[in-house]
Amino acid sequence: MRPPRLIRRRGKGGLRRGIFLIPSLFTVANIFCGFFSAVESSRGRMELAAVFILVATVADILDGRIARMTGSTSSFGEIFDSLADVISFGMAPALLVFHWGLWQAPRPGIAVSFLILVAVAIRLARFTSSPHDLHDFAGLPSPAGAGAVALFVLVSPSPVHQPAFIPVVGAFTICLALLMVSNLPYRSFKDVDLRRRWPVTSIFIIALAFSLITLTPHVLSIMAAVYILSAPLAVLTRRLRRRPAPLPPAEPRPPREDHAEDPDH
Repeated sequence: MRPPRLIRRRGKGGLRRGIFLIPSLFTVANIFCGFFSAVESSRGRMELAAVFILVATVADILDGRIARMTGSTSSFGEIFDSLADVISFGMAPALLVFHWGLWQAPRPGIAVSFLILVAVAIRLARFTSSPHDLHDFAGLPSPAGAGAVALFVLVSPSPVHQPAFIPVVGAFTICLALLMVSNLPYRSFKDVDLRRRWPVTSIFIIALAFSLITLTPHVLSIMAAVYILSAPLAVLTRRLRRRPAPLPPAEPRPPREDHAEDPDH
């Protein structure tokens, strides 16, 4: 009968639209967290603003994972995700680092914090317009850079009042911006297959990581620092290994003796 066939086709199409909708919901959550982080940093609630950036990072990871696992990736989803990342990992950390550590030097502080925003916009435009490797990112990923800013703030949530600390915050911000627009290879971990069987000990390792994170935010800060420094150290190590070893000094040759023949013999 025709009516049941029409009902089944509509139900199948609705399920497919629902699968494409799920990653977009996480992208909307990403935008929501980025917006509220900017609001809370402008209100002086630095700790809450930093937490919203970390939650946005988790939402950004989940929407990509779910889209790949369900086969619901699309060009619309990639562009929508990039626009969300500009808000959550560009605008939000830029406002956070300004209101937290650069507000005492307004003009230089605005200029330095603006570098975070423009670096995220540049790397996302480059990421969406050019083919990218599954294993490596070209430059520091914007969620990692924004997460580093958030963890830096969580270590000391109160706004910085010492003028001597402003150059440290400015140098940290500039280094993050330069790493994001660089071509240093950072591991993406997208090739990790979550659907295959893993050893039981992996559950204990994950539980141990969560238990350490709950003790102090310094654990996450150390993990972020290790990831940020991994690419520069790897490139430096490869260059040192490729450098040819110096040749040993040549031994001096003995002087050559030319014996002229005696004409009388």
